[in-house]
Amino acid sequence: MAINRPASPFWRFLYEHSLAIVIVLLTLGTLAGQFVTGWHDNNDELKSMGMAQLSAGQYFHSGHFLEATFENWESEFLQMGLYVLLTVWLRQRGSSESKKLYEEEEVDAEPDASKEDAPWPVRQGGWLLKLYKNSLSIAFFLLFFGAFFLHARGGAEVYSIEQVHDGQPPVSTWEYMATSRFWFESLQNWQSEFLSILSIVMLSIFLRQHGSPESKPVDAAHNETGK
Repeated sequence: MAINRPASPFWRFLYEHSLAIVIVLLTLGTLAGQFVTGWHDNNDELKSMGMAQLSAGQYFHSGHFLEATFENWESEFLQMGLYVLLTVWLRQRGSSESKKLYEEEEVDAEPDASKEDAPWPVRQGGWLLKLYKNSLSIAFFLLFFGAFFLHARGGAEVYSIEQVHDGQPPVSTWEYMATSRFWFESLQNWQSEFLSILSIVMLSIFLRQHGSPESKPVDAAHNETGK
């Protein structure tokens, strides 16, 4: 059943971009909450160590905020980058998150430069097209490595404050990346992201959500693979 297009450009914009708008608002809201609670938590820690507390502006640039933020972002970007690549080659019978087992998929077809609305890199061809064909996974992994480094940079600052307070020398970002603490922080987040992928892949075999593109149709057989 077709949905009537809103007459107002404003309401049409909200409708056509509602998913991104809501997720951006949720992201900003939770990030603001993380900032405020993290600021107070960090100041409590500094107070217990007899150190000067931070203003909100100082906390925004602190290692505590950097570490807490990018430790989580790194795992999200890793999850999405790996998922995009793994679903190119791997299959899961019955899952809506998998390509079909033996049928050809539209996403596997070679780009058609003659299409009127084809993106510019497709029309250009050559190395630009090759890069564009893999641009989604490249973007996710670039974001992952950036967040990975910022997690390490922020963590090194927090770790160094603790080290100096205990009479030990501070550490550089690269030295911190060699500690078990850094890898404990990373791996505990990575495994939770891999678990979330496994959950949607396996649960979508047997369970349904009416109206969601992440689910198979409610009346689809359990062994039906793909959307």
